[in-house]
Amino acid sequence: MKATSAARLGLMLLAVLASGLAFAEDQPGNCNVPAYLLASDSTLPKVAEALKAGRPLDILVVGSRSSTIMTADATAYPWRLQSALQEKLPAATIHVSVELKVKKTAEEAVAGFAKMLEERKPVLVIWQTGTFDATRSVDPEEFREAVDEGVEAMQKAGADVILMNLQYSPRTETMISSAPYLDNMRVVAQKHEIPLFDRFAIMREWSEKGEFDLFSPSPGIDLAKRVHDCVGRALADLVIDAARINPVELRIQR
Repeated sequence: MKATSAARLGLMLLAVLASGLAFAEDQPGNCNVPAYLLASDSTLPKVAEALKAGRPLDILVVGSRSSTIMTADATAYPWRLQSALQEKLPAATIHVSVELKVKKTAEEAVAGFAKMLEERKPVLVIWQTGTFDATRSVDPEEFREAVDEGVEAMQKAGADVILMNLQYSPRTETMISSAPYLDNMRVVAQKHEIPLFDRFAIMREWSEKGEFDLFSPSPGIDLAKRVHDCVGRALADLVIDAARINPVELRIQR
């Protein structure tokens, strides 16, 4: 494939993945996640320590364009995560901020991590990565090494880490090879004993159950808001579960 054709393909895939996702005509709350897709043997000790000590839980989402919804950032999944956590942990102080790494490979993103972590000092980092690497056909081994380096930098800075993998899209499944990037993110998560938010598997589950219409050629902003809400709530469940926090006991302690 010529370089110009590859570039066009990459831009088209990014547009599809970042444009938003369409739900079928379902009711709110139908995007539940099977327990096995959120279960994690890994823990978030820094998160648990902050919550039990009554300190603010500062969460930094390091993401791409799909971390936002164009003109409706307040409804994008990072803010839905904050809202869901605050609802489940009313005694806690939750702060979520976003650092966008638009059109950057994992290796390019990692280059700015040291300064970012020093300035933000997060308790928890949720790193969403892999999509741009897949569209650019970055060598999977180089991708794994970059993700490994990034996680090490976050942990060295004293933060807990959750990795979030690619979005699932049946419209682009035959156009990019996601498997090597999904596998390598799982390998890094297991190596560093950190949770992996398997966005790809979760979205595929929703799609196969008919709760999303991921084939829609014209997704709307309202529908995109709903999928972000579902992702945010699922992330909140993972954070609480991996922190081994009982929300009821936390309220009693306060």
